[in-house]
Amino acid sequence: MAREAAETLAIRALGWLVSQEELLPGFLAATGSAPADLPARVADPEFLAAVMDFLLAEDAMVVAFCESAGLPYEAPMQARAALPGGDLPHWT
Repeated sequence: MAREAAETLAIRALGWLVSQEELLPGFLAATGSAPADLPARVADPEFLAAVMDFLLAEDAMVVAFCESAGLPYEAPMQARAALPGGDLPHWT
């Protein structure tokens, strides 16, 4: 996946996360963000990588996001690989 497409998908994922009241507090805590910070952070590829990391932490979130967005389940993983740090080895 091209980096621009990965960033677009991550922005879509962020929009989805913001709409999930039960997930939003955990996302904000994990990224050290406040709701007011989000519009400015959307332009930061490293923040978008953190969005994808959070989403990919649980299969249920991946499934829910992909089904709501009409995406294949592997799309978030492919997007993460194209964002900063996505080419690093995964030890888990």
